[in-house]
Amino acid sequence: MSPRPNISSHPTAPAQQAQNLPPAALHLEEPAKTSMKKPERSFWQIWNMSFGFLGIQFGWGLQMANMSAIYEYLGARADQIPILWLAAPLTGLLIQPIIGNASDHTWGPLGRRRPYFLVGAILSSLMLLFMPNCSSLWMAAGMLWILDASINVSMEPFRAFVADILPEGQRTRGFAMQSLFIGLGAVIASALPWLLTNVFHLTQVVGDTRAVPTTVRISFYIGAAAYLGAVLWTIFTTPEYPPENMEAFRRAKKEKTGLIAGAKEILSAIAHTPETMRRLGPVQLFTWLGLFCMWLYFPVAVAHNVFGANDPASPLYKEGIEWGGICFAAYSAVCFAFSFALPWLAKKIGRKKTHTACLLCGAIGLISVVVMHNKYMLLFTMLGVGIAWASTLSMPYAMLAATLPPERTGVYMGIFNFFVVTPEILASLFFGWVMTHFLHNNRIYAIIAGGLCMLIAAALMQRVTDPRTLSVQDI
Repeated sequence: MSPRPNISSHPTAPAQQAQNLPPAALHLEEPAKTSMKKPERSFWQIWNMSFGFLGIQFGWGLQMANMSAIYEYLGARADQIPILWLAAPLTGLLIQPIIGNASDHTWGPLGRRRPYFLVGAILSSLMLLFMPNCSSLWMAAGMLWILDASINVSMEPFRAFVADILPEGQRTRGFAMQSLFIGLGAVIASALPWLLTNVFHLTQVVGDTRAVPTTVRISFYIGAAAYLGAVLWTIFTTPEYPPENMEAFRRAKKEKTGLIAGAKEILSAIAHTPETMRRLGPVQLFTWLGLFCMWLYFPVAVAHNVFGANDPASPLYKEGIEWGGICFAAYSAVCFAFSFALPWLAKKIGRKKTHTACLLCGAIGLISVVVMHNKYMLLFTMLGVGIAWASTLSMPYAMLAATLPPERTGVYMGIFNFFVVTPEILASLFFGWVMTHFLHNNRIYAIIAGGLCMLIAAALMQRVTDPRTLSVQDI
């Protein structure tokens, strides 16, 4: 077994292991201060605390690679797909700041963030079991809503988890480790239907009239087990720091929990948003708009535009969707590999330049899809997307974490998610209209639009000032 962190999880742990919560009026543009110097963690300790993201990505990876196809299997048109995704980002918009604020004021036998890891993992695993057995569009959309809400419950506290446990100098490495596991999990999750067909030679059961193929259903079942298992690993291997003054913590909890108090806390945090967050926000908005265009249409674009399949019931369409999953696995593999290089690159040229360069790589990758007519050539476009994905999952959070007061890390990470789910909501509401009136339901054009959004994000990154100049200790 990997080494366990040498941290006591008992609420009566010595004060020198706890955080000293600064006042709410702290000037947020300075790196947050605490009275305790957090000990540096070993590679395996950072590995353990991030391992749960492997499971979480099974949920996201299966969803992103297969949901649009599941909708088409159930009869959806291209212009209907965006609105069918709407419930998911709307849920994230509401859930993430609420869960972040709640976890800031939680302490129990499992600690502060880990209770949310567990509840979200259990609910997500159940939804992954139910999702591929949906028999109608409304049922699939409802299941996606519940699945997305459950994933958000377990995912949001993971961002704050890194800031809670790691010293500032190791946070870039911590968020990069999360990117590593996100990449690895997505590789496996995205490729599962193809692997089950081409490696394990699994075929549709004779007489099975369900719309969703057997390989997709089994992939979701595997994902459910992987999700719960990975999150449990992190829960059992990584204890948390207890509050320094338990009585003061309990008093604050009484004052800041409950529906009205929680809403006031979130609104107060929004009113005092750090300048770094305000400038990173538009970068995230255009980045995720570009990614969402890709997730909505890439697999079905491969089936329609590269494989030439127009009938979702045809074997050629199924083959195209599976190859789209392989392409997603390819960019996730690049994300996994590039995550090892991110801390080194950030040390050499800085986090701002690193993220700018990575976004440009992603833009080039998506735009180049227009000239790719061979299924193997599509894999090369995923190189740039994987580089951008790895950086998107780590660099913005590493820059942001240094400006956040410890007692509000969870709620601010949740608020930062506004800039992730807002573009998804905009795409869900309006991109179907754009597809019909401007892009003529051409799915390739939608992916190119995503590349242009990433170009805008790279330009907006020039407005951001990294709150800390990196040195060797910062990596």
